[in-house]
Amino acid sequence: MSDTNIPETVKAAGDTANTAPSQSDITGKKIFFVYPTAYIQNQVVEELVQHEYEVYVSKDPKRLAHALKKYSDSVIFANIDEGLHESEWEKWIHTLVTALPNIRVGVFSSSSDDKIREKYLNTLHIKCGFFNSKLDMGKTINKILEVFDAMNVKGRRKYLRANTEIESVATINMPLNSGFVNGIVRDVSVVGVSCSFEDDIPLHKNALVKDIQIRLQTMLLKAEAVVFGSRLDGHERIFVMLFTQRIDPEVKIKIRKYIQQNLQHKIDPEIN
Repeated sequence: MSDTNIPETVKAAGDTANTAPSQSDITGKKIFFVYPTAYIQNQVVEELVQHEYEVYVSKDPKRLAHALKKYSDSVIFANIDEGLHESEWEKWIHTLVTALPNIRVGVFSSSSDDKIREKYLNTLHIKCGFFNSKLDMGKTINKILEVFDAMNVKGRRKYLRANTEIESVATINMPLNSGFVNGIVRDVSVVGVSCSFEDDIPLHKNALVKDIQIRLQTMLLKAEAVVFGSRLDGHERIFVMLFTQRIDPEVKIKIRKYIQQNLQHKIDPEIN
């Protein structure tokens, strides 16, 4: 794939058209894939999730366009081979970037027609590249990561976190003294968890806790963590626990997948 598939202004110095500070400069931008093929979803989306990007999938361009009024500096990747006719995709993208100039768009297509590629790059002025969905997704991912880095898509945030307070199947079980205690996971990231327990337990700052079992829906994860601290939330004490460096890399992969599923489920009513 030629480098001309990515606009020079983005490759060289990022998109500087709008330098006004925004909330996403801190929290990062949302990334939406519209009608991704199974191959794109399993390769590109999954890899971006593992790089701690906030990624969503939509199969309803109309609902997504409406939702983007709220997420007006997001990044969109549209698979123009599905869902809409080509002329409808052109109109959808043109309308979107005209109404919301901070939206950034990239395109996936199986077409190798240079005229189509040039139209999206030079007429519709998409900012995030035109990618052939038949080519090596490894190279595609690398190019997308370059674009994201130039555009500061992640902002200052390093890790995604999922709030699990309303979920009944986000639990923690760990040894304490001569027995075990069960608690509720409040939120989770690859760095650690915050949790609460029914009873007031003697868990002190800097204590190392081994053989922790965390259940996130159907996932059962094992870890060890150090108690970072605690705080009172009403009458309930919330403990913050940071995973040690001995955490299994596979556990991190599963946590990131869970976080993406958690965030997707919460936004689905808006975009699907």
